[in-house]
Amino acid sequence: MLPQRREIASLVVCDDDAPTLELLCDHLTADRFRVLPAPSAADALRLCRYDRPDLLLLDLNLPDASGLDVLREIRDADGVTSRFDPALPVIVLTGRGTDEDRVRGLEFGADDYLVKPFHYQELRARVGAVLRRGNSEGEPARVDEIVVDPAQRKVWVRGREVALSNKEFGLLRVLATEPTRVFAKRELLEAVWGYRTPTRTRTLDSHASRLRRKLDPEHGRYVVNCWAYGYRLIDG
Repeated sequence: MLPQRREIASLVVCDDDAPTLELLCDHLTADRFRVLPAPSAADALRLCRYDRPDLLLLDLNLPDASGLDVLREIRDADGVTSRFDPALPVIVLTGRGTDEDRVRGLEFGADDYLVKPFHYQELRARVGAVLRRGNSEGEPARVDEIVVDPAQRKVWVRGREVALSNKEFGLLRVLATEPTRVFAKRELLEAVWGYRTPTRTRTLDSHASRLRRKLDPEHGRYVVNCWAYGYRLIDG
């Protein structure tokens, strides 16, 4: 009897370049992923709607729509009537590699951003990291009077539900893993926005300020600014 193939996860691979799509599907299949090829935005949305994949690899330059529109459609879903999972992990894989493109993709809700040309082994490592991150962060966490539920992407403070953007939620989720530790700005920029090199940006500071006001509008007790270094969620 032949050994049974055990697949790691189900991936939708969306790329309109036929050789790239074939290469990715061949390698990922060899690495025991169930691969669902999507040469267009419409194909990607259909597969994400009906096949409930574990992750989407998404190009931005597609023949029928922008990959950012695909990402927006998924992130704006309610998870019920639309049948999309708004928390579906998405890795953007594209030839658009400017800082503006990278920031735009991450702010639209991408979990990671990889620029072509790429090394397959790096892509494989990033796929594994994003899948592990999703599997390890499914349980609700309580910090002081804050409850963070990654599975539902919801947050409560003293029983009051707090509406957060994708990046505000991502920032809170990272800070809540070690609430009294000071996270360096570079750590947070990499973990939440995917920056791999030092970058001068006010993105983190503006998100941290908005998150602080939303969590505690009156006293601003959470998201402590440790000047010139980084942030922690609460004072130790």
